[in-house]
Amino acid sequence: MTKPDLKPVAETHAMVEAIATPAAPDPFDLANLRLDQSFVESAGVKKLITTVAVRKPNPQDFVRVHPGAEYREPLAVIELKDDREFYLLPPPIARELPGEFVMVMLFTAINRQGVVHLWPVRLPASDGRINKWHLSAMEAAELAMKRWLRVKANMALGAYEMFEAAGTIPDPEWPPLSFQELVRIAFRHQYVDRLDHAVISRLRGA
Repeated sequence: MTKPDLKPVAETHAMVEAIATPAAPDPFDLANLRLDQSFVESAGVKKLITTVAVRKPNPQDFVRVHPGAEYREPLAVIELKDDREFYLLPPPIARELPGEFVMVMLFTAINRQGVVHLWPVRLPASDGRINKWHLSAMEAAELAMKRWLRVKANMALGAYEMFEAAGTIPDPEWPPLSFQELVRIAFRHQYVDRLDHAVISRLRGA
């Protein structure tokens, strides 16, 4: 008697097993390795803010201003325009430096990337004269408390122009820092607490 040919049966069984058993996943598939923001947050990683710039908003950035009254304050500063730096003065030092400092309303601002900065807007001069640059900057800061804005200088106009975002942008997520903490970070190396400070010596040509 001729033995039955079992080879086709074995091949069929192997094919069924191959179909029933999926290929092992690639352990290095980046789609399965990539970490999203929710993982970073749930893993207990906390973003530390160690630098806070003191500046006007970048003209390409849409910004918001913190609406809380506790996140803005009128302060005395020295502005070094060539270096684009601001130095904070306590009132006793400012009184000794008439004409050397300016009064600003310091606002807390944030861009769409979540980068916080302090926005100094000059307050009206004591003589009552109106400066369109300062006035338009103040108006922009107040509008940015409710909507995302771009603020851009228009030299021909002699004032800042404001551009509102066309689409809907979610409200910003502000960092859990007080205004005092933000000011401390921003000015920790730019605080004038004595009359022989290097910045004052520079202004006096000493």
